[in-house]
Amino acid sequence: MFAAAEHNIRDNRTQALIRMLFMLMTALLVLPVLIILATLIYKGGPAISLSFLLEDPVNGMKEGGIFPALVGTIWLVAVALLFSVPLGVAAAIYLSEYAADNWFTRVINLAIINLAGVPSIVHALFGVGAFVLFMGFGTSILAASLTLGIMTLPVVIVATRESLQAVPLAFREACWNMGATRWQTIRRVVLPNAVSGILTGVILEVSRTSGETAPIMFTGAAFFLPFLPESLFDQTMALSLHLFVISTQVPGVPEELPYGVALVLIAMVLLMNSLSIAFRIYLRGKKKW
Repeated sequence: MFAAAEHNIRDNRTQALIRMLFMLMTALLVLPVLIILATLIYKGGPAISLSFLLEDPVNGMKEGGIFPALVGTIWLVAVALLFSVPLGVAAAIYLSEYAADNWFTRVINLAIINLAGVPSIVHALFGVGAFVLFMGFGTSILAASLTLGIMTLPVVIVATRESLQAVPLAFREACWNMGATRWQTIRRVVLPNAVSGILTGVILEVSRTSGETAPIMFTGAAFFLPFLPESLFDQTMALSLHLFVISTQVPGVPEELPYGVALVLIAMVLLMNSLSIAFRIYLRGKKKW
């Protein structure tokens, strides 16, 4: 029988200690999320019903449902995605596959990083100046969605660029050796193998756009609008702003109502993220490398 050396025992103890430390850090990150979800379910669960989801707010938003705000949030997220995802993917393709490594591209990368750190209220003021006033869209779904799209554009660009660069260079070289052009290689080989990473950026964008309040408050969301928008140039209610209003601006609101709105907002984000994650896992399972 061989006995473990003293330094091996010491290394094993250190490794076990580090493992426990990382497990504790993970638990500290997950525990607040579980507490928040449990609180929302406990206090907001009694407010959830079919009528709550499908009816309009009444009696000064103290009663009724959240249907206009729910539909308005879907409008805002969908239009923001339609704007930012194609533009962000195109920018990432240029930076990853076409642009040379020079001062110009380094300035662009620095600008993307800085744009990601700009506070949302600054994006709101930009949206007012650029989309509401300069382009003449007025306070509308289009102006609010474009503001949200600009705000989340860096997330899409960074996630897409990282996923493109993760595709092995050998894949590109094999296509070039077969006579394929650069664009044919990107379209047929690089992008299909990077879709799962691109979806990561989309997931992060959905999460952020669903919960933002300041950008839409100044550009397109309405305080109270008990009917559905008919076009992109109409105003709309939104769950995030509705939650802010009934929590801080409307007196006498039942306690379960704000928690119910927050629970629906969280559930909607989790549902959209779960669908995206499931699709991403499916695509990763089809990879051959």
